[in-house]
Amino acid sequence: MAGRFLASLVLASGAAAAQQAADPTAIGKRVAPCMACHGKEGRAARDGYYPRIAGKPAGYLHHQLLNFRDGRRRQYPLMAYMVQHLSDAYLEEMANYFAAQEVPYPPPPTLDVSPTVLEKGRALAMSGDASRKIPACVACHGKALTGVAPFIPGLLGIPRDYINAQFGAWRSGARRAMAPDCMGQIARQLSPEDISAVSAWLATRQVPAKAAPALALPAPLPVACGSVPEAR
Repeated sequence: MAGRFLASLVLASGAAAAQQAADPTAIGKRVAPCMACHGKEGRAARDGYYPRIAGKPAGYLHHQLLNFRDGRRRQYPLMAYMVQHLSDAYLEEMANYFAAQEVPYPPPPTLDVSPTVLEKGRALAMSGDASRKIPACVACHGKALTGVAPFIPGLLGIPRDYINAQFGAWRSGARRAMAPDCMGQIARQLSPEDISAVSAWLATRQVPAKAAPALALPAPLPVACGSVPEAR
Protein backbone atom coordinates (compact mmCIF):
# COMPACT_ATOMS: atom_id res chain seq x y z
CA MET A 1 0.00 0.00 0.00
CA ALA A 2 2.73 2.47 1.01
CA GLY A 3 4.73 1.50 -2.05
CA ARG A 4 1.81 2.21 -4.40
CA PHE A 5 1.20 5.54 -2.68
CA LEU A 6 4.85 6.58 -3.02
CA ALA A 7 4.83 5.49 -6.65
CA SER A 8 1.76 7.61 -7.32
CA LEU A 9 3.44 10.64 -5.79
CA VAL A 10 6.58 10.09 -7.83
CA LEU A 11 4.50 9.86 -11.01
CA ALA A 12 2.62 13.00 -10.02
CA SER A 13 5.89 14.79 -9.34
CA GLY A 14 7.20 13.76 -12.76
CA ALA A 15 4.01 14.97 -14.37
CA ALA A 16 4.39 18.30 -12.58
CA ALA A 17 7.95 18.63 -13.87
CA ALA A 18 6.68 18.02 -17.40
CA GLN A 19 4.01 20.68 -16.89
CA GLN A 20 6.74 23.11 -15.79
CA ALA A 21 8.70 22.49 -18.96
CA ALA A 22 5.62 23.10 -21.07
CA ASP A 23 4.32 26.08 -19.07
CA PRO A 24 6.78 27.54 -16.52
CA THR A 25 4.05 29.79 -15.07
CA ALA A 26 1.64 26.98 -14.16
CA ILE A 27 2.63 26.83 -10.49
CA GLY A 28 -0.82 25.51 -9.53
CA LYS A 29 -0.20 22.45 -11.67
CA ARG A 30 3.34 21.99 -10.41
CA VAL A 31 2.29 21.87 -6.75
CA ALA A 32 -0.47 19.31 -7.42
CA PRO A 33 1.59 16.50 -5.79
CA CYS A 34 1.55 18.46 -2.52
CA MET A 35 -2.23 18.24 -2.45
CA ALA A 36 -2.16 14.44 -2.55
CA CYS A 37 -1.25 14.62 1.16
CA HIS A 38 -2.10 18.14 2.27
CA GLY A 39 -5.56 18.22 0.75
CA LYS A 40 -7.23 20.36 -1.89
CA GLU A 41 -5.65 23.82 -1.95
CA GLY A 42 -3.48 22.73 0.99
CA ARG A 43 -6.35 22.89 3.48
CA ALA A 44 -5.14 19.72 5.35
CA ALA A 45 -5.98 16.04 5.14
CA ARG A 46 -8.99 14.73 6.99
CA ASP A 47 -6.93 12.41 9.17
CA GLY A 48 -5.04 15.34 10.71
CA TYR A 49 -1.68 13.73 9.98
CA TYR A 50 -0.81 16.11 7.14
CA PRO A 51 -1.16 19.72 8.30
CA ARG A 52 -2.80 22.67 6.62
CA ILE A 53 -0.39 24.71 4.53
CA ALA A 54 -2.92 27.05 2.91
CA GLY A 55 -2.58 30.60 4.17
CA LYS A 56 0.52 29.96 6.28
CA PRO A 57 3.11 32.76 6.10
CA ALA A 58 5.29 32.37 3.01
CA GLY A 59 8.57 32.70 4.89
CA TYR A 60 7.52 29.99 7.34
CA LEU A 61 6.54 27.57 4.57
CA HIS A 62 9.78 28.26 2.73
CA HIS A 63 11.83 27.55 5.84
CA GLN A 64 10.00 24.28 6.46
CA LEU A 65 10.67 23.12 2.91
CA LEU A 66 14.34 24.02 3.38
CA ASN A 67 14.36 22.16 6.70
CA PHE A 68 13.02 19.01 5.04
CA ARG A 69 15.44 19.29 2.14
CA ASP A 70 18.48 20.01 4.33
CA GLY A 71 17.83 17.36 6.99
CA ARG A 72 16.59 19.44 9.90
CA ARG A 73 13.21 17.67 9.86
CA ARG A 74 13.95 13.96 9.76
CA GLN A 75 10.71 12.32 10.85
CA TYR A 76 9.04 12.54 7.41
CA PRO A 77 11.38 10.94 4.83
CA LEU A 78 8.69 11.19 2.13
CA MET A 79 8.79 15.00 2.36
CA ALA A 80 12.57 15.00 2.22
CA TYR A 81 12.44 12.76 -0.84
CA MET A 82 9.97 15.03 -2.60
CA VAL A 83 12.05 18.21 -2.18
CA GLN A 84 15.62 16.92 -2.06
CA HIS A 85 16.56 18.14 -5.55
CA LEU A 86 14.57 21.38 -5.62
CA SER A 87 16.30 24.77 -5.55
CA ASP A 88 15.76 27.50 -2.97
CA ALA A 89 13.94 29.57 -5.59
CA TYR A 90 11.61 26.70 -6.55
CA LEU A 91 10.77 26.04 -2.90
CA GLU A 92 10.11 29.74 -2.36
CA GLU A 93 7.71 29.74 -5.30
CA MET A 94 5.84 26.78 -3.81
CA ALA A 95 5.67 28.54 -0.45
CA ASN A 96 4.31 31.73 -2.01
CA TYR A 97 1.62 29.77 -3.84
CA PHE A 98 0.23 28.08 -0.74
CA ALA A 99 0.59 31.22 1.39
CA ALA A 100 -1.78 32.96 -1.02
CA GLN A 101 -4.54 30.34 -0.71
CA GLU A 102 -7.55 31.59 1.25
CA VAL A 103 -9.81 28.68 2.17
CA PRO A 104 -12.12 28.28 5.18
CA TYR A 105 -11.21 26.38 8.32
CA PRO A 106 -13.45 23.60 9.65
CA PRO A 107 -15.09 24.13 13.06
CA PRO A 108 -12.94 23.08 16.03
CA PRO A 109 -13.52 19.65 17.55
CA THR A 110 -15.05 18.99 20.94
CA LEU A 111 -12.53 17.17 23.13
CA ASP A 112 -13.12 15.13 26.25
CA VAL A 113 -10.82 17.28 28.38
CA SER A 114 -11.45 18.72 31.83
CA PRO A 115 -11.89 22.47 32.37
CA THR A 116 -8.80 22.36 34.60
CA VAL A 117 -6.63 21.07 31.77
CA LEU A 118 -8.05 23.62 29.33
CA GLU A 119 -7.40 26.45 31.78
CA LYS A 120 -3.82 25.31 32.24
CA GLY A 121 -3.37 25.30 28.48
CA ARG A 122 -4.96 28.75 28.16
CA ALA A 123 -2.68 30.19 30.85
CA LEU A 124 0.46 28.85 29.20
CA ALA A 125 -0.62 30.00 25.73
CA MET A 126 -1.66 33.48 26.81
CA SER A 127 0.74 34.21 29.70
CA GLY A 128 3.51 31.61 29.68
CA ASP A 129 5.35 30.76 32.89
CA ALA A 130 8.00 33.32 33.83
CA SER A 131 9.27 31.17 36.71
CA ARG A 132 10.39 28.53 34.17
CA LYS A 133 11.32 31.04 31.45
CA ILE A 134 8.53 29.74 29.21
CA PRO A 135 7.19 32.52 26.97
CA ALA A 136 3.52 32.80 26.10
CA CYS A 137 2.50 31.45 22.70
CA VAL A 138 0.98 34.85 21.88
CA ALA A 139 4.36 36.54 22.43
CA CYS A 140 5.64 34.94 19.22
CA HIS A 141 2.62 33.67 17.29
CA GLY A 142 0.60 36.87 17.52
CA LYS A 143 -2.16 38.18 19.77
CA ALA A 144 -4.80 36.24 17.83
CA LEU A 145 -2.51 33.17 17.46
CA THR A 146 -2.93 33.39 13.68
CA GLY A 147 0.81 33.87 13.07
CA VAL A 148 2.97 36.80 12.07
CA ALA A 149 4.16 37.41 8.52
CA PRO A 150 6.42 36.37 7.02
CA PHE A 151 8.03 33.73 9.24
CA ILE A 152 5.82 32.74 12.21
CA PRO A 153 2.91 30.30 11.74
CA GLY A 154 -0.51 30.42 13.31
CA LEU A 155 -1.43 27.84 15.94
CA LEU A 156 -5.20 27.61 15.45
CA GLY A 157 -7.03 25.13 13.28
CA ILE A 158 -4.41 22.44 13.91
CA PRO A 159 -5.40 18.98 15.25
CA ARG A 160 -4.34 18.21 18.78
CA ASP A 161 -2.51 15.04 17.78
CA TYR A 162 -0.43 16.97 15.27
CA ILE A 163 0.53 19.61 17.84
CA ASN A 164 1.52 16.90 20.32
CA ALA A 165 3.58 15.13 17.67
CA GLN A 166 5.49 18.30 16.77
CA PHE A 167 6.31 19.04 20.40
CA GLY A 168 7.54 15.48 20.75
CA ALA A 169 9.71 15.88 17.65
CA TRP A 170 11.24 19.09 18.98
CA ARG A 171 11.91 17.51 22.37
CA SER A 172 13.64 14.50 20.80
CA GLY A 173 15.56 16.49 18.20
CA ALA A 174 13.80 14.81 15.27
CA ARG A 175 12.54 18.24 14.27
CA ARG A 176 14.98 21.14 14.24
CA ALA A 177 15.10 24.65 12.84
CA MET A 178 17.85 27.10 12.04
CA ALA A 179 19.96 27.89 15.10
CA PRO A 180 19.16 29.12 17.63
CA ASP A 181 16.26 26.67 17.61
CA CYS A 182 13.80 28.52 19.85
CA MET A 183 10.98 25.97 19.62
CA GLY A 184 13.30 23.10 20.48
CA GLN A 185 14.42 25.02 23.54
CA ILE A 186 10.88 25.84 24.63
CA ALA A 187 9.59 22.31 24.02
CA ARG A 188 12.27 20.84 26.28
CA GLN A 189 11.17 23.15 29.09
CA LEU A 190 7.57 21.95 28.91
CA SER A 191 6.40 18.84 30.73
CA PRO A 192 4.24 16.24 28.95
CA GLU A 193 1.30 17.56 31.00
CA ASP A 194 2.02 21.12 29.83
CA ILE A 195 2.10 20.01 26.20
CA SER A 196 -1.13 18.04 26.55
CA ALA A 197 -2.89 21.05 28.08
CA VAL A 198 -1.63 23.56 25.51
CA SER A 199 -2.46 21.29 22.57
CA ALA A 200 -5.99 20.71 23.90
CA TRP A 201 -6.67 24.40 24.39
CA LEU A 202 -5.27 25.42 21.00
CA ALA A 203 -7.12 22.66 19.15
CA THR A 204 -10.49 23.71 20.58
CA ARG A 205 -10.18 27.41 19.69
CA GLN A 206 -12.36 28.80 16.92
CA VAL A 207 -10.32 30.27 14.08
CA PRO A 208 -11.36 33.90 13.54
CA ALA A 209 -13.22 34.72 10.35
CA LYS A 210 -10.84 35.70 7.55
CA ALA A 211 -7.91 34.76 9.75
CA ALA A 212 -4.59 36.01 8.43
CA PRO A 213 -1.10 36.38 9.87
CA ALA A 214 -0.45 39.69 11.61
CA LEU A 215 1.86 42.03 9.74
CA ALA A 216 4.13 42.65 12.73
CA LEU A 217 4.58 41.81 16.38
CA PRO A 218 3.85 44.57 18.92
CA ALA A 219 7.12 43.83 20.74
CA PRO A 220 10.43 42.04 20.10
CA LEU A 221 10.40 38.26 20.39
CA PRO A 222 11.11 37.06 23.94
CA VAL A 223 13.67 34.49 22.72
CA ALA A 224 16.31 34.39 19.99
CA CYS A 225 14.93 32.44 17.04
CA GLY A 226 17.04 31.48 14.04
CA SER A 227 14.07 30.99 11.75
CA VAL A 228 13.03 34.64 12.24
CA PRO A 229 15.91 36.62 10.71
CA GLU A 230 15.18 39.93 12.45
CA ALA A 231 15.22 38.12 15.81
CA ARG A 232 18.64 36.47 15.35
